[in-house]
Amino acid sequence: MTNKKNISLEAQVRQETGRQVADLRMQGFIPSVLYGHKVKNQNLSLKYSDFEKVLDQAGESTLIDLTIDNQKSVKVLIHDFDRDAVTHKVNHVDLYQVNMKEKIKTEIELVFVNESPAVKDLSAILIKALDKIEIECLPGDLISHVEIDLSSLKEFGDVIRVKDLSLPENITLLTESEAAVALVEEPREEEEIKEEEETEGVEEVEVEGEKKEEGAEGETAEKKQSEDKKGDKTEEKSTEEKTPEQK
Repeated sequence: MTNKKNISLEAQVRQETGRQVADLRMQGFIPSVLYGHKVKNQNLSLKYSDFEKVLDQAGESTLIDLTIDNQKSVKVLIHDFDRDAVTHKVNHVDLYQVNMKEKIKTEIELVFVNESPAVKDLSAILIKALDKIEIECLPGDLISHVEIDLSSLKEFGDVIRVKDLSLPENITLLTESEAAVALVEEPREEEEIKEEEETEGVEEVEVEGEKKEEGAEGETAEKKQSEDKKGDKTEEKSTEEKTPEQK
């Protein structure tokens, strides 16, 4: 569950901005920004190959020792990063410098281990509802992930909920405790699935029909209201045109 290994990353202060950033990427570097509570934002560049290794080891919930231009290292988290839609290469990184005395909120990964007996013996369908949970703790108490033992799912309908997870006492769970993490369901027959799809199709048609009827009724009401108004105006005009004797 815990991951206390030291992970280091080197960075350089970045002067390039705007269009110059593209040239930086071509040279094998990733533009990055460092920020944090009471920390002045700083533009940095990271070596692409170094960052990919660190990302693989640390993920987004492990402290990293960041050294900038060979100065004293600071503790940071990978707060966010973007990948190119075509090449899938990381093209920007946000690093968050933490204060070791201040609690932080972050998400940690859920790692599913072992096999569910319900899946193995009963051909149940395994549903993984969550892949991360949100926690709050001091940076030094962070854990990299939580293992979810699927061997406890033995019968149809068995569920592992957030409240069932085992976490250290110094970590506060922020995700809803009743939320499902993983569950197993009885496999459905093809006929049952087909019937459900047909039912959904009929319901959609009925709803569409109701909308059309409501629209037609609305148009009829508006038309009647308009005709009534015309009738009232005609009557008023006719009354005004009458002579005093006729009135």
